[in-house]
Amino acid sequence: MDLKNLSLSDLKEKLSGGAIDKKTLIKFGIGLGAIILFLIIYYAILNPMVNDRKAIHEDKLNKENEIVQFTEEISQYKARIEEIKPVFEQTSTLFHSKAEVEDLYQSLSKYASKNGLVISKLEKKKPVPVLKEGITDQAAELIQKDMVSYYKIPVDYEIKGNFLGFIKFKRDVARSKKSLNFDKETISVVQNDSTGAVVARGELTIVGLPDEFF
Repeated sequence: MDLKNLSLSDLKEKLSGGAIDKKTLIKFGIGLGAIILFLIIYYAILNPMVNDRKAIHEDKLNKENEIVQFTEEISQYKARIEEIKPVFEQTSTLFHSKAEVEDLYQSLSKYASKNGLVISKLEKKKPVPVLKEGITDQAAELIQKDMVSYYKIPVDYEIKGNFLGFIKFKRDVARSKKSLNFDKETISVVQNDSTGAVVARGELTIVGLPDEFF
């Protein structure tokens, strides 16, 4: 009997009429069992394996896409750093860090000693915030960090020595890398001093960034 060309209606008819022999039934049962076994193996073993491999492949693609994205972001950050680097370098020459403000006496003493002067007073006052353009004056307790453009730090000073030495001292300070302004100043001649000594008193101002002084 040809099982390939045997339709379901033919099979039903032959079964009811007893026309199918035992050998044919065995072949049919083996074929049906093989199909069932294949379906069991496929859905129980092969299909999960295929899904797992598919998930692994998709995860790999996602990670590769993330790596590409991170690489592009890093390149953008590097470009941004190179862009702002000149601004930072320029700013760093103008503004004082907190540590540099604390070392101000040592810095000025170096120039004073070089020119035969003595610093008898150097007193830092409270930093004064300079607000960004467009921001109106605020009470001190209402000022926030993002409102501040920079800080002005006033420093009272008193320096004694030769007048020419004092002029050279100010020249050396002006040539230094950091910005320092002599805002107020009075110069008095020391009485009964044959060396021509003077006393310079006044206020100088240095500037600092909000990150350092807020």
